[in-house]
Amino acid sequence: MNDKQNIAVFIDADNAPAKKIDYVLSELAKYGVVNIRKAYGNWKSAGLKSWESILHEFAIQPIQQFDLTKGKNATDMALVIDVMDILYTKNVDVICLVSSDCDFTPLVTRALADGKVVIGFGERKTPDAFVNSCSRFLFFDAASASASKTKRPPNIKSDTKLITLLRQAIDAVGDDDGWALLGPIGKHISNHASFDQRNYGFSKLSDLFAAIDLFEMKKTKPSMVWVRDKKGQTKAK
Repeated sequence: MNDKQNIAVFIDADNAPAKKIDYVLSELAKYGVVNIRKAYGNWKSAGLKSWESILHEFAIQPIQQFDLTKGKNATDMALVIDVMDILYTKNVDVICLVSSDCDFTPLVTRALADGKVVIGFGERKTPDAFVNSCSRFLFFDAASASASKTKRPPNIKSDTKLITLLRQAIDAVGDDDGWALLGPIGKHISNHASFDQRNYGFSKLSDLFAAIDLFEMKKTKPSMVWVRDKKGQTKAK
């Protein structure tokens, strides 16, 4: 992606904290220019009071949706309709959905089929179906987790899904001795939407590998870090 990408942001205010929007927009600035910013909710609700100053500060357009029927979310429907309209009428390269609601999973699939990149932001409770459907997904606490060890998952070493992903990446790009450069490893796993080392509390991929302690690491140059799976070497012996 480059800095000429056009980005449209759609915020499900009922399922997103206002205080995290600064982080969302800062992250999106790495991908391009945010031309469309919309937030959806019943703005007469006391629960959305915290959004008032945020909407003005970041030039986000509030879209009013009344709770017409108890138990039915008109906000979701309005957001979906607007995204579909933009897919057909605007020159947008990236769709960003800010929500922890898996109801938007079909919308993500549709946008991807139309050739769009879809970036999601949400809380840890966000269902895997939504997380994995996005091109990239970042959890809200990733913004501060890398700065504090106390916010890092305590059972990261026993996260079999993560360990399998890292081992597969090493196998895919490693040499005959099992060593793989960190850069190619990162590129290989970048296709997995939920993977970003910040989601695990680390600002750098090398720090994540070191913390797991299941991998050997070495440097041949300051900018060349190599990683090898300890388990694989044990088997080889």
